[in-house]
Amino acid sequence: MNSTKTLLIAAGLLAAGLAAHSASAEDKATGKIEKCYGVSKAGKNDCGAKDSSHSCAGQAKKDSDPNEWIAVPAGLCDRLVGGVKAI
Repeated sequence: MNSTKTLLIAAGLLAAGLAAHSASAEDKATGKIEKCYGVSKAGKNDCGAKDSSHSCAGQAKKDSDPNEWIAVPAGLCDRLVGGVKAI
């Protein structure tokens, strides 16, 4: 009886892992991204600042600057502390 329970638990975990993997692969395949402001590290922004202080990637002067953005998969920005999507 213990081996049956163990097999059922293992099968459930395998199914859950496969479902999670296919969902993340689907997100990558769609390629939907959004600008997420306020979450980039200094020097790690993706492109120009919202306030036009510069126009190139990698020029953010401080961490979590609300004018700096990085491209993230759609829906991720809402889940990050301090993340604000482009308006």
